[in-house]
Amino acid sequence: MDTMISTDPLPGHRLKLENIRRAAGLIDPVFLNAPQFDCEPLNEALACRLTLKLETANPIRSFKGRGAGYLIASRAADGHLSGRRIVGASAGNWGQALAYACRSHAIPLTLFAATSANPLKVARMKALGAEMVLTGHDFDAAKQAGEAHARATGGLWVADGLDAEAAEGAATIAMELLADGPQPDAIVVPLGNGALLTGIARWAKAVNPGIEIIGVQSSGADAMERSWRTGTLVFPPSVSTIADGIGVRVPIAEAVEDMRGIVDDVLLVEDTQIITAIRLLFRTAGLLAEPSGAAGVAAIYAHPDRFRGRRVATILCGSNLTEEQVKTWLD
Repeated sequence: MDTMISTDPLPGHRLKLENIRRAAGLIDPVFLNAPQFDCEPLNEALACRLTLKLETANPIRSFKGRGAGYLIASRAADGHLSGRRIVGASAGNWGQALAYACRSHAIPLTLFAATSANPLKVARMKALGAEMVLTGHDFDAAKQAGEAHARATGGLWVADGLDAEAAEGAATIAMELLADGPQPDAIVVPLGNGALLTGIARWAKAVNPGIEIIGVQSSGADAMERSWRTGTLVFPPSVSTIADGIGVRVPIAEAVEDMRGIVDDVLLVEDTQIITAIRLLFRTAGLLAEPSGAAGVAAIYAHPDRFRGRRVATILCGSNLTEEQVKTWLD
């Protein structure tokens, strides 16, 4: 799995190549070696050679089992979790991943989610053993409440994008993607709190500095894109997108900094383009993707001149759709 890297081009980067290698040995194998393949009908529809990395064929239907799994396993192995309750916040997939990992290590977990959170994801977090607190009008309001609760109770606060282990675990996707076969010209990655994009970019740029790494955000939730592009943290008053998994209102400074020097561009997509991508994936590949999971395909669809004729890879990073969403977007 480990593509040879002779020297680290960014030895001072917060995300460490040696930790990414360590993650591959600590993450629950059920989340590793996810299928990747070219779908010829989808290639024809998008006019490029597209490799799909299917990060939904696992117990939580999301890539986040890698990052949360490495974070909990590494800290447990280092003796940092004895007697501690973990506290976190999630729109759904990160919470499921934390709950799965904490259950495996018999560690208590409290999760905060918005009152508007996807009910399917909330139910799954509960089923995996998390104590749930629903509060706040959006993810970032719930996150602020969770941080305050951790400070007041002495819980250990962990956050997707803030904790380096989340990105280092996600980087194992790039290890697999680039291990065999033709190398992509570009990798297109959904951008929420930043762990998926920065993890993949960190490993991919070390393997091949010429690979173009492109993040994707919803135009209605572009705080990370604007913060990265301007060099100043941007805090919009609200977000408006169907892609709850990447609907970030409060950018994480550490993740924005992690993007520098390894991310080449960030593209914005409309919700209508995301829905088109969901339908396209279902029609051509028989794959179910939630809005954030389809964001990469949406960007390729929305920017045809950027990708025409190129070899491209993207990550289908989640498939947690409610029955109502399936009926609305796929019927």
